[in-house]
Amino acid sequence: MFTKKIGIDLGTSNTIVTLAKKGVIANEPSVVAISINDNKILAVGQEAKEMLGKTPDIIKADCPLKDGVIADFRVTEALLHYFIHKAGGAIKIFRPETLISIPAGITSTERRAVINAALEAGAKSAYLVKKPTLSAIGAGIPINSPAGNITVDIGGGTSEIAVISLGGIVAACSARVGGNKLDQAIINYVRKKYMLAIGEQTAEMTKIKLGSATLQSKEEEMEVRGRDLSSGLPKVIKLRSNEVTEALQDELREIIQAIKKVLQETPPELAADIIDRGMILTGGTAKLKNLDNLLAKAVGVPCYVADEPDLCVIKGIKIVLENLETYKRSLVN
Repeated sequence: MFTKKIGIDLGTSNTIVTLAKKGVIANEPSVVAISINDNKILAVGQEAKEMLGKTPDIIKADCPLKDGVIADFRVTEALLHYFIHKAGGAIKIFRPETLISIPAGITSTERRAVINAALEAGAKSAYLVKKPTLSAIGAGIPINSPAGNITVDIGGGTSEIAVISLGGIVAACSARVGGNKLDQAIINYVRKKYMLAIGEQTAEMTKIKLGSATLQSKEEEMEVRGRDLSSGLPKVIKLRSNEVTEALQDELREIIQAIKKVLQETPPELAADIIDRGMILTGGTAKLKNLDNLLAKAVGVPCYVADEPDLCVIKGIKIVLENLETYKRSLVN
């Protein structure tokens, strides 16, 4: 009765934490800064993200999750330890129970790595739920009904597409493309066209300000600063929104192919429901301008962006935490 229940949306870009009956208590970047000499954790979250691309040789700031799964176990453990203890408060007599989101396409080895990292970080137990299920619950979809619903959750590292009916996933695809790949596409485009090297944070700001999934008749532009690859000196260029759109096309096509793959595997009765209900777009990258229009046109199914798409998974986690009996079929373990 005194055990705290902590929900964690463990994302490639951001980690969001909620407590049952309370709501979101932390939303910080999934970044950890480490001292290379003594292997000591120096900073976690927002403080560590501010170090990205600015560290000397003796400090490494990096994301321990790549494409939605654990790439560095020890650093992921430090990340979870930070958030679990932040949620647990000062008095820690009882170890908390945790519920953590995982990609639909995660392997059993990767699942064990998430559970072990949570237990090592101080959790009493760790339950896992697949992200598409959580995003559907958070978007207000009645997943336990005998009807087909499709969610497209595009986060920082992965795009999770799933058809859900009767509380379970009928067909799913996890494409390892998301906001980070879009940022990298902008970096590559600027490097190739303008011979300018820019950092990840600059690329992310460019995507947020200028990014659009489709070409626009009225273009915007912004100054982008970086290092000239020929002279090695600082340089400023002006980038237009349609150039950013051009840079993103390959990655967007990959997301479209993943959606088509899931729809091709969907039973006919559920496909009929999907045509009526449409696709629900969730995840931080769902905020990309005109993405819903592009997907609807490419797939032939109406597409709608959920309210607060970046918070759908954590909203779903909170609902599951407070109604474990109702959603017990959705728990992976």
